[in-house]
Amino acid sequence: MNYYILFYELTENYLQERGQYRAEHLGLAKEAAEKGELVLGGALDNPADEAVLVFRGVDESVASNFAENDPYVKNGLIKEWKVRKWNAVVGSKFENY
Repeated sequence: MNYYILFYELTENYLQERGQYRAEHLGLAKEAAEKGELVLGGALDNPADEAVLVFRGVDESVASNFAENDPYVKNGLIKEWKVRKWNAVVGSKFENY
């Protein structure tokens, strides 16, 4: 298994607009976490202009599929997103790889 980071660039009105989509977004995230795909995720603070989600999977589709189905993306709260493979080498979650 590999790790992939999904980077979100948030819109200026993200904090004001996310409420109406938050439950659906968090439901999608919890489902991915329960399947073992989403390891960790959240928005950066001060300023809240980006978010980072770490996925584990065979290829980057685990992260890109999440983004393509995320209500934040579908409803224009994300300016841009990208996925990059992460070569994690240290930490308890990574020692078996």
